[in-house]
Amino acid sequence: MSNIPNPNDIFPNEYKTSCFIKNVIKAPNITAGDYTYYDDASHPEDFEKNNVLFNYPEFGDRLVIGKFCAIASGTKFIMGPANHRISSVTTYPFHVFGGLWSERTPDHLSQLPRKGDIVIGNDVWIGRECTIMPGVTIGDGAIIAAYSVVVKDIPPYGVAGGNPARLLKKRFDDELTGLLLKWKWWDLKPEELAGVLPLLCDPDLEKVRRMLKDKTE
Repeated sequence: MSNIPNPNDIFPNEYKTSCFIKNVIKAPNITAGDYTYYDDASHPEDFEKNNVLFNYPEFGDRLVIGKFCAIASGTKFIMGPANHRISSVTTYPFHVFGGLWSERTPDHLSQLPRKGDIVIGNDVWIGRECTIMPGVTIGDGAIIAAYSVVVKDIPPYGVAGGNPARLLKKRFDDELTGLLLKWKWWDLKPEELAGVLPLLCDPDLEKVRRMLKDKTE
């Protein structure tokens, strides 16, 4: 099966509007899994520069994105250093402007609130112009509606949208969700994955449920 798409390609097709972002990421605190792509009509390979904002690895937070995610144009990931100090009477960042202000205030990064890593699961679809805030976890199989601002965790196979984003519905019932999370199709070997593509794309969810029960029992 030599014609299986190569996860190590930067551009997986001739249009060059989609980029497998694991192959263009350079920051040590950002990781993305195989086949996760960012789509943009203009230079999707500049994902790290244009879409991961305020990333200072020395701050210590990470952006972790799973496999087979679809990230639409304009989505922004806001890293922890975008925050301001909120523990004092002013949020103004005097220290960063130098001079006497810098001498009389603590180091800027040391004062910022720490929300933790941004973690995006596998098979997550993030719609156009979304904003993902620091410390958020989006579970496997979730869908984020376009123009949403995600400030809280979204569960696996949830559909969320709005500003701030809220859970709108579950994609599947608890049993099917559990079967999918147990199966973890995104971890299959390429040849094995190619063999189950008809199942993954089948809208007959009861048929999928039956087959997954056979696979996971």
